[in-house]
Amino acid sequence: MQPSKTILFGSQSGSHNILIPVKSLHWCLALSLMTLIVAAIALSTGQLKTSFTELTQVFFGDGDSFLSTVVLEWRLPRLISSLLFGAALGISGALFQSLIRNPLGSPDIIGFNTGAYTGALIVIILLGGNYFQIALGAIAGGIACAAIVYLLAFKQGVEGFRLIIIGIGISAMLSAFNTWLMVSSSLETAMSAALWGAGSLNGLSWDMVLPSFLFIGVAILAALVLARKMSILEMGDDSANMLGVDSERTRQLAMLFGVILTAAVTATTGPISFVSLVAPQLAKKLTKQGGVSVIPSALMGAMLLTLSDFAASNLFAPNQLPVGMVTISIGGFYLIYLLIQQSGN
Repeated sequence: MQPSKTILFGSQSGSHNILIPVKSLHWCLALSLMTLIVAAIALSTGQLKTSFTELTQVFFGDGDSFLSTVVLEWRLPRLISSLLFGAALGISGALFQSLIRNPLGSPDIIGFNTGAYTGALIVIILLGGNYFQIALGAIAGGIACAAIVYLLAFKQGVEGFRLIIIGIGISAMLSAFNTWLMVSSSLETAMSAALWGAGSLNGLSWDMVLPSFLFIGVAILAALVLARKMSILEMGDDSANMLGVDSERTRQLAMLFGVILTAAVTATTGPISFVSLVAPQLAKKLTKQGGVSVIPSALMGAMLLTLSDFAASNLFAPNQLPVGMVTISIGGFYLIYLLIQQSGN
């Protein structure tokens, strides 16, 4: 097997250089281009059809006032949210799958997004909080759920399969508690919570998404810093410790920021399933890249969620589906594919 060609960013003697495989870079550029095409189509499509010329005029401040409101205040927050939230879910999935060393190791399978949903529901139903408080509640719920699962799964270290099984059990109990919360609340609140629980980007505004954007921005930067240590950790704890990487602390930080990423998305949209499961695996299949593929997973997640939201908005127009219904369908087909692939081996 020939070694893959790479590009070095930085000097060979530098401590912060980056080595990127050429194939991975090509796929990242291709994914970026495909995502931009889908984003441009999404901005111009809807009940009010918009040409690319009119879009250009809007972004340069020369467009019609009503069209500018539609594009900049209604469509653009939704589009930016789908891009950033998809990237966050893709990175979260990449961190957890590397951490657990299992393709099923995504936060929605383990149940951390259910914990985030619980935290958000408590703030919505019991406290009547605003968007920032809901975001804090979701993150607190996700972190609390992750801490409980981690402590229950810890036995001279954390083994991936045990973490998954315990996570599924905790998720089931939290789902029952979430149902009790909605049943015990008023009809109007329960209906709003149930619709939100389907995972939707409908009706998002800048005020609603900015709190989550702040948490996601910090967590993505932390994930990029952790990626190199996570890749070393995949060689085994002994090798990682010899190279100066604190394995247990790295796992804890990866879990923390992975939970923050998925919880910040859940706080705004409700739980969106399967993007964090599918995106990292598709990215690895395309790039053939070892270690933690943070950037390819982010780009794949952004494209998947943007494409899913475009489908949810337009397949049954003028009715709009929650994007979570589309991602669940994609995830279901992908799980069937995995089962068929495994049965053939």
